[in-house]
Amino acid sequence: MRLKSSIWVAAYVRRCNVEGAFAAVRKRGADEAGAIFIVINRLDGTAVLFGPAPQASFDDEAPTDRSFSIVAGRDGPVPEADVEARLQKEIRFDPDLWIVECEDRAGRHFLDRVVA
Repeated sequence: MRLKSSIWVAAYVRRCNVEGAFAAVRKRGADEAGAIFIVINRLDGTAVLFGPAPQASFDDEAPTDRSFSIVAGRDGPVPEADVEARLQKEIRFDPDLWIVECEDRAGRHFLDRVVA
């Protein structure tokens, strides 16, 4: 059984804060199953955006885990404006999504499962 998005987001924000990075919910989505996007703000005008991994990346051993893939910044951090533009596109497609922003100069994402 998969955790509700609201519970997963609360746990993620807490983990970031415990690790010494500031994280906050920028946009609250659907409690039950809203898609979650994570912005890693490097505090230098650049960022990386993580979003839900494609369904094809799920395996049989852990089908209920949340997996993420890099949506913007695959080859390194991109300007924050590029991340914001991509988020606006995603919001037009799915207005019930979550946006969580984590500020960390080192670019740590604290996501347990990132799929290329």
